[in-house]
Amino acid sequence: MTHPGAAAALLVNAFVFGLSWWPFRQLEAWGLHPLWATALMYVCSMACLLLVRPGAWRGLLAHPALWLLVGASGMTNVGFNWAITVGDVVRVVLLFYLMPAWSVLLAWWLLGEKPTPGALLRLTLALVGVAIVLKAPDTPWPVPQALPDWLALMGGFFFAMTNVLLRKLESTPEDSRVLAMFLGGACMAATVAWLGQGQGMVSALPAAEWHWLALAGAMSLVFLAANFALQYGASRLSAHSTALIMLSEVVFASASSVWFGVAQLGARTLFGGALILLAAALSAWPARALPLTAPGPQSPHP
Repeated sequence: MTHPGAAAALLVNAFVFGLSWWPFRQLEAWGLHPLWATALMYVCSMACLLLVRPGAWRGLLAHPALWLLVGASGMTNVGFNWAITVGDVVRVVLLFYLMPAWSVLLAWWLLGEKPTPGALLRLTLALVGVAIVLKAPDTPWPVPQALPDWLALMGGFFFAMTNVLLRKLESTPEDSRVLAMFLGGACMAATVAWLGQGQGMVSALPAAEWHWLALAGAMSLVFLAANFALQYGASRLSAHSTALIMLSEVVFASASSVWFGVAQLGARTLFGGALILLAAALSAWPARALPLTAPGPQSPHP
C-alpha cells in the first residue's frame, strides 16, 4: 500500500459509519426516528452537492437507469440506519456484511458474470456464517428473529445491488451518481418513514428543537466529510485494498457497541461472524493472490 494518506481517509470513513449507531440512538431518544434523521441528513448533503455541482441534475435526468441507483442506495440506508438504532449492533453489522454473498448472485443476474469456484466458496462461507449467527438455541431453524435482523439483511442486499449498479453505470457522470445516492437516501427514508408512520411503526417527525437539530446537522456534515474521505481514498487505492480497509467498520462498530454495553459477543456470534468476514475478505483479495476468487464489487455506504 503506497498511499498512507488514502488509507487513513478510508479508515476515517469506516470509523464514522462504524460509530453511527450512537448518534442515531441519541436522536431516537430525543424523539427523532432514524428514518426521519436519515432523510434530513441526506437532504442537507444533497443541497451541499448541488451548491458545488449544480449541473448534476442534468446527468440524472439524462440517464434514467440512475433511478435504479436511487432506489437501491436509499433502501441500503433505510435498512442499515434503522437496524443499528433498534437492534444489537454487532449482529446487525455482521448480517449487513453478508453483502459479498448477495454480490455474487446479483453480478450473475445483472452483469452476466457467472460465479467462479472461488465465488461459490465465498457464498457458501457467508451463508454458513449467517446461519450460525441467526440460529438461536430456542429456535429450530436459523431464521431472522426480529425486525432488526430483517432490516440488516435487506440493507446488505441493497448495498450489494448498489455496488453492482455502480459498476453497471460507471459510464454515467460521477457527480450524477453521487446525487442519485444522496437523493435515494433522502427520498426512500422519507417514504418508508411516512408509510411506517401510517402503520404505527414509525413515530411522527417531532417539533423542531435545537438539540436534535444541532446533532442532525452535525451528522450531515460529518457524513458528508466521510464521503469525501471515501472518494479521496478509493480513487488512490486499488479496489481490493479499499474493500479490505473498509472491513474495519465491523471492528469499530463491534468494539464501540460492546464497550458501551449495547451489544453482546457470544461464541456463536463470534464464530458465525468470523465466517462472514472471511467471505468478505476473500472477495476483496487480489485475484493474482488467490486464483480461485474473483473480487466482488465493493464500496462503503452511500
